[in-house]
Amino acid sequence: MLLSPTAVTLAGRLGRERVRDLLREICDEFRIQVADGADASHAPDFEPEMLPSILENRLKIRADQLLKPSLRRVINASGVIIHTNLGRSPLAQPAIQAIAEIAAGYSNLEFDLETGERGRRDSHCASLIARLAAAQAAAVTNNNAAAVLLVLNTLAQGGEVIVSRGELIEIGGSFRIPEVMEKSGAALREVGTTNRTRIGDYAAAINDRTRLILRVHPSNFRIVGFTERPTVAEIAELAAKAGIPSFEDLGSGCFVDLAPFGVKDEPVVAVSLRQGISVVSFSGDKMLGGPQAGIIAGSRPIIDRVRKNPLMRALRADKMTYAALEATLRLYDRGIPHEEVPVIRGIAARLEQVKERATRFATVLAANRFFKIGLEEGQTLIGGGSAPGVGLPTVLITIESSGLSASMLESELRLGQLPVITRTERDRVVIDLRTVSPDEESMIIQALESISSKAGGQAASLGAQTGARSLD
Repeated sequence: MLLSPTAVTLAGRLGRERVRDLLREICDEFRIQVADGADASHAPDFEPEMLPSILENRLKIRADQLLKPSLRRVINASGVIIHTNLGRSPLAQPAIQAIAEIAAGYSNLEFDLETGERGRRDSHCASLIARLAAAQAAAVTNNNAAAVLLVLNTLAQGGEVIVSRGELIEIGGSFRIPEVMEKSGAALREVGTTNRTRIGDYAAAINDRTRLILRVHPSNFRIVGFTERPTVAEIAELAAKAGIPSFEDLGSGCFVDLAPFGVKDEPVVAVSLRQGISVVSFSGDKMLGGPQAGIIAGSRPIIDRVRKNPLMRALRADKMTYAALEATLRLYDRGIPHEEVPVIRGIAARLEQVKERATRFATVLAANRFFKIGLEEGQTLIGGGSAPGVGLPTVLITIESSGLSASMLESELRLGQLPVITRTERDRVVIDLRTVSPDEESMIIQALESISSKAGGQAASLGAQTGARSLD
């Protein structure tokens, strides 16, 4: 079998020993199947001469699986902008270029080019973050959970942290704020109730063990109805009077006001700090649209203490994160995130723009008679634990096929050479172009054409103008 054409070809890609081991595994599995009577040798048309080709085919399938990288690019056509399962925010082109530049060689990550001496890695982004956040100083960790842990450990280890019961949230991966606080060495002091907490509740809880007042932005849930919570300014004022710092976990973290685009109640980082909060933290790969990172911004004395914490080394970010983060921050500094940052661009896109793209896409796809194409109004979700309950108006492309069910078509798209992630509704596959970059549209069409050809569908010329059902 090692001399078969398939094995010889694969040996050049995987190595002869790896191919040999795969063949042994396949032969062992086949022997077990023979013993169980569940193999091809029991088929009526089986001939012993067929065995090498059967094993060779299994080798090819197994090798193809090995040669595919585990982490792969996918096209997000699901209509969820910040999709945690799909890697959250895609990066802007300048950030991608910055990663390639820094990853390709050595860099001055911790080297001061002016003095020729050792430098600090966080110096590469600190001034940019501080300017955009209206802060005195800033630091970067590997994610926001790390940022929260680091701030709590630095400011409140051995003491109490006051927090509202309505803000004891669970974040991604079943991690909970109380558990993060416990690991920080700070004791939790709950005040108020789930739906109503007043500034007086915080004031009454302050004692000689109080080290910090924590405010957590409900970035992944909403409590509506009979509710009350103090404002950022009230928390900041109370903490200042008591002589203790205040800390706001902003979760997603916005540098620009997204309310004009329909995303309300997502606080702008600079606003919290201008209202007197001592220190804030937020994610880099959610509303900011950068790489995974936790960003801490606030007063210089607090940031200096955070930097000196021994945990900082365990929670620090790497050179590629700094490269991508700096490039993303510069787009905000230039005032063009709506043009360059994919997440902000997707949120800011006007309904008319989405409708125009969807109509053009549907018209091209409708030429393939294997599919029945429609357009209808729908909602794009922000996702990623951000802006819960907020939907942006969009135009959805619906796809039906007489040859494949919606679940089968969804699976074919997902398992393709370049996976396309969609959703199904009412036995139809649904595509939302608000989460698809323009250069990916042709890739989706090619994937669908390949599926129709494989399924025996009779695809018409893409140039035919059969049109699609329009919203008009």
